[in-house]
Amino acid sequence: MAKLKINYFNTKLQADSPFVKYAMVTFTVLLICIFLPKQPRFEYEFQKGKPWNHENLVSPYNFSVLKTKEELDKDRQHILKTVQPTYNLQAHISKEQIDQFTTDLAEKWQSSLMDTVPNLKMDTYREKGEDLLSYIYNRGVISLVNRYQNKGEDPEKVDATESNYNFTLLSGNIAQQKNTVDCFTIETAYEYVRQNLNKDSKISRKEWLADLLKNYITVNYIYNESLTHKIEQTALANISTTRGMVQKGELIAEKDKIVNNETYQKLLSLKKVFEDENKIGGDQNYVALGQFFIVGMVMTLLLVFLYYFRREIFYNNRLLFIIFIVIIAMLGVLTWAIKVKIGSLYYIPYCGVPIILRILFDTRVALNIHLLMVLIAALFVPNSYDFVFLQFISGLVAIYSIKSMVKREQFLISSILILATYIIGYIGLVLTRNGSLGSIYFNDLLPFVVSVGLTLLAYPLIYAFEKLFGIVSDLTLMELTNSNSKLLRELSLKAPGTFQHSLQVANLAEAAIYKIGGNPLLIRAGALYHDIGKMINPLYFIENQKTGSNPHEELTSEQSAQIIISHVIKGVEIARRHQLPDVIIDFIRTHHGTTRVDYFYNEFLKNNPDKLVDETIFRYPGPIPFSKETAVLMMADSVEAAARSLKEPTKESINTLVDKIIEHKLIQKQFENANITLKDIHSAAELFKSMLMSIYHVRIDYDVNKKKDSHKEIENQ
Repeated sequence: MAKLKINYFNTKLQADSPFVKYAMVTFTVLLICIFLPKQPRFEYEFQKGKPWNHENLVSPYNFSVLKTKEELDKDRQHILKTVQPTYNLQAHISKEQIDQFTTDLAEKWQSSLMDTVPNLKMDTYREKGEDLLSYIYNRGVISLVNRYQNKGEDPEKVDATESNYNFTLLSGNIAQQKNTVDCFTIETAYEYVRQNLNKDSKISRKEWLADLLKNYITVNYIYNESLTHKIEQTALANISTTRGMVQKGELIAEKDKIVNNETYQKLLSLKKVFEDENKIGGDQNYVALGQFFIVGMVMTLLLVFLYYFRREIFYNNRLLFIIFIVIIAMLGVLTWAIKVKIGSLYYIPYCGVPIILRILFDTRVALNIHLLMVLIAALFVPNSYDFVFLQFISGLVAIYSIKSMVKREQFLISSILILATYIIGYIGLVLTRNGSLGSIYFNDLLPFVVSVGLTLLAYPLIYAFEKLFGIVSDLTLMELTNSNSKLLRELSLKAPGTFQHSLQVANLAEAAIYKIGGNPLLIRAGALYHDIGKMINPLYFIENQKTGSNPHEELTSEQSAQIIISHVIKGVEIARRHQLPDVIIDFIRTHHGTTRVDYFYNEFLKNNPDKLVDETIFRYPGPIPFSKETAVLMMADSVEAAARSLKEPTKESINTLVDKIIEHKLIQKQFENANITLKDIHSAAELFKSMLMSIYHVRIDYDVNKKKDSHKEIENQ
């Protein structure tokens, strides 16, 4: 049911309804205008390191100068150095550890047989241990954080004793400023215990007590990471983003003078102030009206282009609908990215659009639409020159890199080329403005990598468009030209001679279309399937006759003609049953056009001189070719079949044969509806001649008694 609805929808769209066409255009323009941000745009375009090409610019009001990215980064580094870490005092830890020591001492004393040693008093050891633990915990036991040690210094050049830092100690609601040099770590606390005991003559078992006390030394100054982070973020948020002021009436940029760093920052600051103020004070209705004029003009140019150069698209509302969907979707995503303020607009896979349009349509359509979309995007993206430059050249590379889609890995190759273009273009822009390698931030290259990765999503999108709108891309044609496909395997088994003939026709037609211009994949696919109708009665076609027997001997001329003609009708039925695309079925329907099966027609006249003949019985149903590809296939099919019937192929005989066949097609007006010129026909004919010179396949021919005729091959194809 869903498929029927889609087919019904496509049929309605495909009909050439001017109302539907212009309704779609109007809706697209309105939707794009709704997407676009509604604020006046700064009227000046400028670049660092380039001359100011406008009149002298004087500040219209007072405004603050924005800091550069480098200045802001420097301020952030300074803030992070000055913010002190925060620790919490855990007062209960000291009491718990001392009490635990006192409790455990008696047991440890007995288990170590200390009570058997004369002159040893446990109370002396208890008092000493409590004094040491009390002193240590009063001074504080801290765990150092590497991040704050030697902050801003080279660790290799700083002595380990200088790795202390200031911190804030919180005890309830009281904050104290301290330095880690005044505190113990667990290691230094244990070392202090050992040194102190070594000086105490009252303690004879120094090592025993030191090892025991080690078990009761733990951290009581706990690092508060979350509070420290919060303090840092608050400090970073309070960093001023401006430096200095520009007064009203002050000269900002002078005509023809180079825009240096200082001038560039002033211009950026003025632009931001202008846009911020107009968000509030600008009349959005006028902005929307201006956008409507611009977008409407761009869409009109698109329709004019399609009308003059791609009328098959202009008169097909279904194809127009696909184009409008792609345009709206990409501009919608771009607008969304601007509103949510993602890190970089270059994360968006903008080059996916020309790739999709190139695969679904052709190079010229993809190039024109990509250019128009980039121009529309330039209305509201920041740094519009950079955006237009990078997206336009990357789009060109995307289109050129898949000009002839013959392998799937071209997607990967295209992605690599697009990424290289982005990176080279970005580095080039930075160097021309700043003249320094130090101004290149390689983190800025990450959006290009992500964008190119997302561009690979064009492949499933192309598949979705094909299924939803019933169109055929080069990817589908690549699948159809696989000789291992089910239908072609069946053809090779049931009609091997026809299959070999189709391969030869495909080679001839593909070479010709390469030379005169066209879609090589399309014509190759059409050539491989154009004779699939011969699978029904393969032995009635001479290329499949393995013996000298000819089944036409048992039939009348009318019956023979109908069997020959029926391979077109049967071919269409088989193609539809196997769900071949309509563009392939067109080759089946048109490869004989409305020509006549002359051999059986002349035989009928010869055998029935007094009988009135119905010529329609001997004529193919058509239609005649209506594209360059279908016209070339008709020529290739005829000349290949005829050349096989030559007993002694020579240069003269092949040249004469090709010229005679093509002249016969022209006389019968078989190319009237095809967009092919006489020059193209001549070029294709010359190519056929040169290629046939190397082919010497002599087909089994009818003898005199079995309706033998040197030109019957033409009719039997």
